[in-house]
Amino acid sequence: MKRGYLYFVILSILISGCVNSKNIEVKKNTKMQMFQSVSPKDAKILQDTEQKSSCSNCGMNLPTFFKTNHLAKVDGKTKQFCSIHCLAKSIKDGAKVEDIKVVDTKTLKFIDAKKAFYVVGSKKKGTMSGVSKYAFENKDDALAFAKENGGEVMSFERALEVAKKDFK
Repeated sequence: MKRGYLYFVILSILISGCVNSKNIEVKKNTKMQMFQSVSPKDAKILQDTEQKSSCSNCGMNLPTFFKTNHLAKVDGKTKQFCSIHCLAKSIKDGAKVEDIKVVDTKTLKFIDAKKAFYVVGSKKKGTMSGVSKYAFENKDDALAFAKENGGEVMSFERALEVAKKDFK
């Protein structure tokens, strides 16, 4: 009788899937928000394309990866990218890219990418790359982020060179 009860308990736990290995309750059907994500109402979509909320290079959802978004004039049109990786792909493909902006990870405002401080290689997940790249308008914000999450603070030009390595 005891053996049957024990099998029943173990089987119930396995079937329910409601506990993980640390005995912490896991709620099913809940979406875990990624660090890069913001709500669609907080994402500023500024591109001149038909698929406004999609990356102009890869098609990924821009609000989902908003903290790594870049914006630029590409061959005369305003295009928005989910990441510096996708911006680098456009540059690699020979597009005329100018007036590059990036989202400040802290304030969620678009800032001049060439004046930004990038934290490259933090423990926060990257977008389109295994090496994360987050930008900040203020150097102190970048240093604080790097202190908490790891990574190296660098210029846009250096971060772009790291992103271009994805295509070798």
